[in-house]
Amino acid sequence: MTEVKVLEGKDLTKIERIGAHSHIRGLGLDDALEARKSSQGMVGQQAARRAAGVILQMIKDGKIAGRAVLLAGQPGTGKTAIAMGMAKALGEEAPFAMMAGSEIFSLEMSKTEALTQAFRKAIGVRIKEETEIIEGEVVEIQIDRPATAGAASKTGKLTLKTTEMETVYDLGTKMIEALSKQKVQSGDVVAIDKASGKISKLGRSFARSRDYDAMGPQTKFVQCPDGELQKRKEVVHVVTLHEIDVINSRTQGFLALFTGDTGEIRTEVREQIDGKVAEWREEGKAEIIPGVLFIDEVHMLDIECFSYLNRALENEMAPILVVATNRGITRIRGTNYKSPHGIPIDLLDRLLIITTVPYSEEEIRMILDIRCEEEDVEMSDDAKELLTKIGKETSLRYAIHLITAASLACQKRKGKEVEIEDIGRVYSLFMDVKRSTQFLMEYQEQFMFNEVPGVEGDDGQMAD
Repeated sequence: MTEVKVLEGKDLTKIERIGAHSHIRGLGLDDALEARKSSQGMVGQQAARRAAGVILQMIKDGKIAGRAVLLAGQPGTGKTAIAMGMAKALGEEAPFAMMAGSEIFSLEMSKTEALTQAFRKAIGVRIKEETEIIEGEVVEIQIDRPATAGAASKTGKLTLKTTEMETVYDLGTKMIEALSKQKVQSGDVVAIDKASGKISKLGRSFARSRDYDAMGPQTKFVQCPDGELQKRKEVVHVVTLHEIDVINSRTQGFLALFTGDTGEIRTEVREQIDGKVAEWREEGKAEIIPGVLFIDEVHMLDIECFSYLNRALENEMAPILVVATNRGITRIRGTNYKSPHGIPIDLLDRLLIITTVPYSEEEIRMILDIRCEEEDVEMSDDAKELLTKIGKETSLRYAIHLITAASLACQKRKGKEVEIEDIGRVYSLFMDVKRSTQFLMEYQEQFMFNEVPGVEGDDGQMAD
């Protein structure tokens, strides 16, 4: 069997921008899985959050896999927010893949391939491997630079010590460059990976703590390592099955991970990887972490996709599937049959259904408070009260959209705090759905292709 390559995960600095759900930090549950009224950015929907918390606990305990959950409710009742809360509560290690139902029709690959890739993005593999490292406190670094440039390469010596021993290592050009790059100096505690030559600075030795004033407050002090300099250390990498698929599907496959141009991956490649992962599991080198695949607007999938989901959920390495929809009884795409939520009955039977309910006026006010804080907008209580009423009469999303718009109107008049007049100004500038529909009804004759019954269109024919 060919060797399966694995990508080593690296920490990347995340740039967070303010989005619709950027204020959500978790599900807002206590230790007994009871939903708090307002916590971690979540407000209301206590029953739905409790149910999501139970599912989450089962995922963490590894007790369920290949199960599916349906979040059903009217638009603007927090279905995507609950899914995002589940993702945050799962933590960094468990994979969480997210897609919209309509995405699979726009990709340059078959629908089943797009779903297979999404499923495999939601399955993590925790791979353990032992590496030899040299860990100790730097006593001295000697670098011999040649007198004339280019005459010879740099050479040097590195003296490392632990509490029990001290050793001198000869340095080559690459190691000297790596030490210079990390700005390693005597008194630093370092770890060197023998296989890759990677140098990690662990901190300054406590023996040098008297130099604190010269170091600055951000300096981290650590104990001088004890025991031998050379140690065997277990390193854990977490990658998804999809990443392993892409890397092994072609030469320089890791570049495709960054460009997104993964293309169709052959079944043989996946079978080979599954076999290798199973082998690693038996040897205790790896374990599977079933993550979560969230498909929003699931009613946009067609009958072929639903048939695929039925089969995929029976696979032993299936993730937990969370789907959301705001549809009632509607036609299943690709058929002439109607079904609840536009999902076939046989798949609905497999789903645990969590329903969301409309927010109360008090909950809308709490959500608007959180969003004002998230968007860094100062707003008077009267203006918030008016915005709450607008949210109750129109929709929560419309009220949230008015926050930043009202803030800009406030800046325009050089105000410090958003007042009622700013809300009124943007309310008159931007229409909600009800007022827009009313406008259409009044001026429907002037619009093209209008289909209101009993009104004659441009072509002189009655609409259906």
